[in-house]
Amino acid sequence: MLEVTRKSILSGKTNTMSLDITQETLDNYEQVGGMLAQAVFPNLNKEEREFLISGITPDEWNNTFGDDEDDTLEN
Repeated sequence: MLEVTRKSILSGKTNTMSLDITQETLDNYEQVGGMLAQAVFPNLNKEEREFLISGITPDEWNNTFGDDEDDTLEN
């Protein structure tokens, strides 16, 4: 498990999430750019991938968009 810290594009808050990824894979994802999170991290769920992309936590997403909007995140 790797502790990943991101700044939320919604709230501006810095959040940390423990993800089942390696530092090497994260570094490659960030350096190459343009790669789909779904392809690089197929083992992560949609909330974990959204966190990597935008820094938005599941709670922030639900508080901002409500539970119904959660379905708009791709699997």
